Amino acid sequence: MSGAATEPVLLPVATAAQVRREVRALLWGRRGALLAAVAVLLAGSAVGLAGPAAIGQIAQAIADRRGAGALAVPVALLAVAALAAAVTTWAGTVLLARVVLPALGQLRERALAAAVGLPLDAVESGGTGDLVARLTGDVEQVGDVVQGVLGRFIGAGLTILATLGGLAVLDWRFAAAGLLALPLQVAALRWYLRTSRPIYAEGRAADGRRAAALLAGFTALPTLRALGLGRRQRDRIAAASQASMEYELRAVRVATRFYGRLNVAEFVGLGAILLVAYLLVRSGLAGIGAATTAALFFARLFDPINVALGVFDEIQQAIAGLGRLVGITRAAPGPARGPDHGETLPQRELAADGVRFGYGDGPDVLHDVTLRVPPGQHVAVVGASGSGKSSLASLLAGLRRPRAGRITAPGGPGRAVALVTQETHLFAGTIADNVRLARPDATAEQVAAALDAVGAGWVAALPAGADCLVGSGGHALTPSQAQQLALARVVLLDPAVVVLDEATAEGGSDAARALDRAAEAVLRGRTAVIVAHRLSQAAGAGTILVMDAGRVVEHGTHADLIAAQGPYARLWAAWSLGRGTSSGSW
Repeated sequence: MSGAATEPVLLPVATAAQVRREVRALLWGRRGALLAAVAVLLAGSAVGLAGPAAIGQIAQAIADRRGAGALAVPVALLAVAALAAAVTTWAGTVLLARVVLPALGQLRERALAAAVGLPLDAVESGGTGDLVARLTGDVEQVGDVVQGVLGRFIGAGLTILATLGGLAVLDWRFAAAGLLALPLQVAALRWYLRTSRPIYAEGRAADGRRAAALLAGFTALPTLRALGLGRRQRDRIAAASQASMEYELRAVRVATRFYGRLNVAEFVGLGAILLVAYLLVRSGLAGIGAATTAALFFARLFDPINVALGVFDEIQQAIAGLGRLVGITRAAPGPARGPDHGETLPQRELAADGVRFGYGDGPDVLHDVTLRVPPGQHVAVVGASGSGKSSLASLLAGLRRPRAGRITAPGGPGRAVALVTQETHLFAGTIADNVRLARPDATAEQVAAALDAVGAGWVAALPAGADCLVGSGGHALTPSQAQQLALARVVLLDPAVVVLDEATAEGGSDAARALDRAAEAVLRGRTAVIVAHRLSQAAGAGTILVMDAGRVVEHGTHADLIAAQGPYARLWAAWSLGRGTSSGSW
């Protein structure tokens, strides 16, 4: 297949209005604590005015040639103000963290829950890298801002208001002179927001494309090497990385110009304050102390103004990340687990009627597939690699939707169909925790019964039994042991239908027999579709479907298909011949 690679269609990004609604909803229940945090930070900003005021008093006392005793009160005021500022800053930071960190945690949980429920097609259309980038990089960016920047921003804003009020109390002309810097600062901020907002939004999207290209390269590395496509994938990764880096450089250039404009505004404001102070002191309308206090008040504004305006650089990135996180929660959910996306047939049978399916915008990989699995019956699906077996399994399990035709399943939503594949994941936790993923409320006795049903007697031999830690950093399990845990989950879930997609393909000879016995125990009394890796698994099924190039080319019992001398008979002969020289798979 040739032609230029299409750009992935990334997951949706929430609008600014949607982000605002989400933030309001998260903070509304914590508004009391938020108001308390703001009140404490405001008190700290007001206390901060005592320092410049005390220095002004010291300057006036020196100018008036007063004795050393006149310095005692302002010096004591300086010490008390420093201590009070430290206490209020600490208290405000703690209170604010208690408001925003739980809200961020709630958003993370919602985004993760929504991500788990997304249709596979929606995730894969943009590459899993986009989803990974949102749940890692974007969450980290928002978390950094929430924990560090937000408190500084609120504190800086309150300090600016308190300081301008202090200037006005000294003399309204000082406040008017300081406000000359405001139009320049507002103009700089408006230019920066207008210029940087799209850069950060596009930069986060570029990060998602880079992560998608990297993950695609890592996960498909054997295929890329086998087909000689490694260089092309490296070029895609390099291009995505270059695009991401270019957005970073553009953002740095814009931020540098922004800070330069803020420096000009500071020069204009301080110059105006000093000029007014000179005129007022010369005319006798103000003393040296008031002039000194006014100059220090305005100098005190430099840092909070730079913080309040400068952190927009990080806030812009966080807003872009919030839009991507909220976008996950706004994405359409996937079909119900264990599909209930078709009708429930009166016979309570699993069925596919005229199903056609393909991935993304690619060609069909299944063509007009029809099958019926009566209650309690087992159907095996066989065929060469790439014939469409796993695609059919994912459709029957409700993980994907067909382009045409209909999938119907017995029972209601939730626990109608369970899918077990050869790609089994162990979660960090105990063996019991891993089994309870199917039923979080299961008792220890029910977990033990499920493990016993699949022949996992090795669990009792572990140091802590079912409480033994596995997964990352825990006790290492063999692939066949991990697969037994996956089958134990099915026993605990107790679904009406089980789909095994090469679920016992990873074992060696002894392990394969143990997994086959475990699978038999799981399937006993249940409707089952078995995508067979070894033809011995298919031979005992009531019906065998033979697939080739996405079509069902044969179906019948093992004996009937052998007698027909068609594709299945040829597969059986090749597999039987290879058993003596291979691992037993085909």
